[in-house]
Amino acid sequence: MSVLVFVEVGEGKIRKTSLEAIAYANALKAGEVIAVAMGSIEAAELASVGKYGATKVLHVADARLDKPVIQVYASVLTKAMQDENADILVLANSSLGTPVAAKVAIKTNASFVSNVVDLPNTANGFVVKRSIYTGKAFSFVELKNQKKVLALKKNAAEAKEIGGTITVTPYAISLNEADFNTTTTATEKATGDILLPEAEIVVSGGRGLKGPEHWGILEDLAKALHAGTGCSKPVSDLGWRPHHEHVGQTGVKVAPQLYIAVGISG
Repeated sequence: MSVLVFVEVGEGKIRKTSLEAIAYANALKAGEVIAVAMGSIEAAELASVGKYGATKVLHVADARLDKPVIQVYASVLTKAMQDENADILVLANSSLGTPVAAKVAIKTNASFVSNVVDLPNTANGFVVKRSIYTGKAFSFVELKNQKKVLALKKNAAEAKEIGGTITVTPYAISLNEADFNTTTTATEKATGDILLPEAEIVVSGGRGLKGPEHWGILEDLAKALHAGTGCSKPVSDLGWRPHHEHVGQTGVKVAPQLYIAVGISG
């Protein structure tokens, strides 16, 4: 038996949330932890996941997958689950991970739960704790299917190095050309190259700043703190800031150690 982990890559680097997913999968103690990565990425970067508990990496080195193609990602992960006899897939609860997880769950007839915040309780079944209502409450969900897909909320596990060796294995799979007719183009912008979902500190502004011309103050603060910049929904609706900076229930989900709100009511 094994546990599969979908590794997200950005600008040639493995996302911190994916390292957290590997650490979580290792903590499950449900078998070998196998990471799956797609697209162009250096072997040394792939091998680094061994420090967090993975014992093998399956790499689909297809440049067409450098940009996310959700249906293809899901097909690759489904095939990998079959080939590696994996009953559990773990991945980040991100704008990419969540739709991929849903498709894999459908293809494998798996139970799927998002926003997972803790290891499952297996004393009587397989019960998972998840965050709901934008972190204001928790629910407990029992997963009854043999196969399970778990999308982790940021900080659900600590990406702590534990050492270990790893094997990077090229993963050959026949991809359906028709699946590439529809692609998703990822455009990620963040002050100081800090992506909001991964930011430890977030500086967010609202209508109290009186206009987009005053945003330089927040950007300077964010740069000094090595933080990501966000905004309220009204600010995004007014066009003062781009939608990808909108933080909240209908926008980007964040889980920083420090959140600074400037000019935001409520």
